[in-house]
Amino acid sequence: VIAEKTDGGVDYSIECTGNVKAMIQAFESCHDGWGVAVLVGVPHSDAVFATGPVNFLNERTLKGTFFGNYKPRSDLPGLVELYLSK
Repeated sequence: VIAEKTDGGVDYSIECTGNVKAMIQAFESCHDGWGVAVLVGVPHSDAVFATGPVNFLNERTLKGTFFGNYKPRSDLPGLVELYLSK
């Protein structure tokens, strides 16, 4: 449905729930050739992400991020300092 409504798929999709079915849908809804899916949600440790290999061969990109690529040990003190200084 998304591919039909967007003329082939979305440029970017972001999945934040950690639900593996939603992650797969986010990836598969990306446009062939340049679509990028970013997975933010954290799934259960026994979850399996399964999609057809053609989805990768069609040059879609799948990325993941954990804490927004923040490094809590080194980045968090600076963020707190910015907050305290308003």
